[in-house]
Amino acid sequence: QVQPVESGGGLVQAGGSLRLSCVASARTFSSYRMDWFRQAPGKDRVFVAGISQSGINVNYADSVKGRFTISRDNAKNMVRLEMNSLKPEDTAVYYCAAGSGAVQYWGQGTQVTVSS
Repeated sequence: QVQPVESGGGLVQAGGSLRLSCVASARTFSSYRMDWFRQAPGKDRVFVAGISQSGINVNYADSVKGRFTISRDNAKNMVRLEMNSLKPEDTAVYYCAAGSGAVQYWGQGTQVTVSS
């Protein structure tokens, strides 16, 4: 089992940047696909970005393409989400998820607030 722990959220002005980190305690971290999701108040949790086990394959939600970058460091059991050109609509709780087959392990989330 793996337990992701997110960090790096906070308050930023529109146009600013934040970097989220997620550390997952697992001896086999490199065997997990890692994803970032977000949930805005009153809305469903939605996919933001994902990265394959090797880090070669990445994909993004259309709403963040060109602004967000996902990366991972398997030696450090870490995945990052670099967020640039932030908009007020990016305000949400951001969750890191480790995927293995049909199973996903979720972190507790970190709040990102973008002020206009």
